[in-house]
Amino acid sequence: MVTVKTQPGYSCKAMRSQINHGGGKTLTAPAPFADETSCQCRAPHEKLTIAQARLGTPVDRPVRVYADGIFDLFHSGHARALMQAKTLFPNSYLLVGVCSDDLTHKFKGFTVMNENERYEALRHCRYVDEVIRDAPWTLTPEFLEKHKIDFVAHDDIPYSSAGSDDVYKHIKEAGMFVPTQRTEGISTSDIITRIVRDYDVYARRNLQRGYTAKELNVSFINEKKYRFQNQVDKMKEKVKNVEEKSKEFVYKVEEKSHDLIQKWEEKSREFIGNFLELFGPDGAWPSIACETNPSAPAEVEPSCSSSPGGAAGRSHVAFPT
Repeated sequence: MVTVKTQPGYSCKAMRSQINHGGGKTLTAPAPFADETSCQCRAPHEKLTIAQARLGTPVDRPVRVYADGIFDLFHSGHARALMQAKTLFPNSYLLVGVCSDDLTHKFKGFTVMNENERYEALRHCRYVDEVIRDAPWTLTPEFLEKHKIDFVAHDDIPYSSAGSDDVYKHIKEAGMFVPTQRTEGISTSDIITRIVRDYDVYARRNLQRGYTAKELNVSFINEKKYRFQNQVDKMKEKVKNVEEKSKEFVYKVEEKSHDLIQKWEEKSREFIGNFLELFGPDGAWPSIACETNPSAPAEVEPSCSSSPGGAAGRSHVAFPT
């Protein structure tokens, strides 16, 4: 029987559906937004040490871990960081703060995805239990207390921003910081760099898919150039297809020719064998038995043997006197 369980010490009407089935956790709904749910920690929120949290205490509630970021172009590096934050302790509840567009554009720069798209991306990550929209750039004691946050998870590289050498410095000094590891080789900046580097390729592709030059912010001249290049590529593809089909046709002809030659050789051997059988096993015509014709005169006696005179193969015939 399938049962749905909620964490002790919590009251929640919009909690994310978590169903235990066969030892695994199946999620049937996205993570709730913190400002749209009645999920609140009603148990006494005592300050924990990292050692206590790793032992699985307290027993009456999960350890509340907070991770924040921009999460633009959500990718595997983001997901791995959240996975680490979720699995830091045996029993944890992961809250993820996402900064708004205004705050991000002010302190970091323009984003590809708008804030609502970034919120939704986080809600559908399996490791996230709750999403906090319009998260603060610098964590204040009031914010930490409001959300009953035990620990903050982030990579350990000092994050200089908003006039500070490290916005997590006061969190580290309070013993509430838990480091995670960055995933090398993937980042939002890397993805944007690829797009900028291969801009022409993507512009041509999207023009071909029906986007207008205005939507792509492409000039009139570049639009014509891209469309001409697309036509050239189509022609190259047609030529390539014709070449491949020609090679396939030639291969089939060669294959059929080989089969015909093989069959002809087999028939030729069969014909020659049948012809040689006409000569018998010794390679000579079979001897024809000589018999006396009863209607012929008695005096005429054909002979198949050599004549006594010595000429082999000549017949000796006796004529009446």
